[in-house]
This record gives sequence, C-alpha cells and structure tokens, in this order.
Amino acid sequence: MSGHRNIRDCSMYGDIKLFTGSASPELANKIAEYLKLSLSGVDLIQFHNENIFARLHKSARGQDVYIIQTSAPPIHRNLMELLILLQTLRLDSAGRITAVMPYMAYSRSDKKDVPRVPITARLVADMIEVAGADRYMTLDLHAGQIQGFFSIPGDVLTAFHLITDYVLKLMPELIDPVVVAADLGFAKKGRNFAAKIKAPIAFVEKRRDSNASKAKGLSLIGSVENRDVIIVDDEMDTAGSMTEAVKLVKDNGARDVNIVFVHPVLSRPAIKRLEDLPVKEIITTDTIPIPYAYRDLLRDKLTVLSISPLLGEVILRAHEGRSVGEMFHE
Repeated sequence: MSGHRNIRDCSMYGDIKLFTGSASPELANKIAEYLKLSLSGVDLIQFHNENIFARLHKSARGQDVYIIQTSAPPIHRNLMELLILLQTLRLDSAGRITAVMPYMAYSRSDKKDVPRVPITARLVADMIEVAGADRYMTLDLHAGQIQGFFSIPGDVLTAFHLITDYVLKLMPELIDPVVVAADLGFAKKGRNFAAKIKAPIAFVEKRRDSNASKAKGLSLIGSVENRDVIIVDDEMDTAGSMTEAVKLVKDNGARDVNIVFVHPVLSRPAIKRLEDLPVKEIITTDTIPIPYAYRDLLRDKLTVLSISPLLGEVILRAHEGRSVGEMFHE
C-alpha cells in the first residue's frame, strides 16, 4: 500500500523475537522449542468494556519479529489481538514484523458470487497490512486468490506434505486405497495428494447455496467399492459436508474410511457428528487448537499432527534469507 514503510535489507535485522496472542499458546511454545528460543513477554489485558490493551515487557526495536496468532474462537477478540500486537510492535520500531497466521479468519469470504455481499478476506488482509505487518505466513488458504489480497510479501504454506508423510506410513495396512476429494473445489489439491501417495482418486460432487455453510452431497465420481477410503478436505467447520461424504462412500461400498483435513475449525455441531461417524481415523493438524474436551470425545480416532516444525523452519529460513521452496524440493 502507498503509505506502507519500506522493508530493509535482511542483513540489517536483529535477532528473531517470537510473540503470541491468546489464540494458540501451545503451538507458539512448540515453535519456540523448535527454534530453541523463548517467547517474548507481552501483557494482553481485556477490560470490562471488552477493549484490549497490550504492553511489551521489553523493547523489540530493530528486531525480526514474528507474531503467532491463529483464528481460533473467540475469532474477533483474537483478530483484534493480532492487529493490536502488530501496531504495538510497529510503534516500538521493530525491524521487520511478520504475522504468522496458521489459519486466516474469513478466508471463505473470498469473492462476490452473489450481489450485495462483502469480500471480507480482502478486508482482513488490508487490516493486517495497515496495522503494521511487513510480511505474513499462513497455511492452506481456502482459495489461492487470497494471496492477491495482500500487497506485502508472504509465505503461503501447505500442511499436506506433513499429512502425506503420515498417510504413507498407513498405506501398507490399507486395502486397495482410494483418495476421495470431499469437494470438486478441492479437486486439484486432492489429485496432488493422491499422486503423492500413489493412489487413485474419486470426487464428491455437491452443490452449495451462495455463501451458506451447508452443502449437500449429490453424487460420487469414481469407484470406492471394496476399497479403503481416505477423504480429504482443507478444513472442517460443522462437519456437514464430511458427514455427507462418508455416507456417500459407505453407500457405494467403501470398506474402512479415514478422513483428513488441515484446519480443525470444528464449529459446535462438528464434534457430535464426528463422534458418530463410522470412520477409522480422523487426521488433522494444530493450525487451530482442539479443546481437550473434544479430544476426549473423539478418543483414539483422532490424530493431531503438529505444524510447529514446519513453521519453525520457515521462520528460520525467512530470518536467514534462505529459500523456503527448497524444503519441498520446489
């Protein structure tokens, strides 16, 4: 944006400083452990009128700062914490500030597909930039076009390398496995995932009404009969679509079903639906923290893979000015 400050040469930055808001302290601590650093201190206070106040324990002047804050409930408090921390560090003259958002709020509001609706993902991108971010990091955006909403550079990563490594270890136990993309909009990523694990792919065709969260599975493109199935998607909100997908593949003769998704949004109906689903394993990541009460309900069915080594390594490479693509042989 025209009023944004220039980013200085990487060699002029100071040390890595890690800050976190209230959204995902466990993930932030794991990233700090990977980097062999301590989280920098900050007081975050919410007053009785719900206003949020931030104060750094020590100055971050001239340092290479990373704020780790995902979009976990309460979404709007956590988004405001991120914006306030960004401005606090900018006013403290931090050398470079990177917003590390494992999951980005409002990423599904990415287009005007019906009249008189906002593009809220663009609004969030603008707010992050105006608040003081020089860079951003995030994982598995709902739509690739969201990258174009930012005028600042960023690293849009994927957790599917991590998930692929885990699923490859399961493959010898699976019978004639097939990957099923839970949504035709996820077809390209689903195909790439299937290629990595050397499995065929099928697709659930569904229709969604405008921006409504509920979608209805219509038909299955491909064969799953007498096969173990791995259903993949980018995020799990209410689990309505996944419930439809599991029912559909079971009705078409699937054997065991495993489900895979990156972002465990898990809005209120989701846990009950997942608990009742006839699936062998639920594989996800910690881009959004899953409450321990939810984990207890899903018991042994739930596997949570940590993205902390991925984000920790990308932060280190960004700080040192090294390629991130080399991590994935790109």
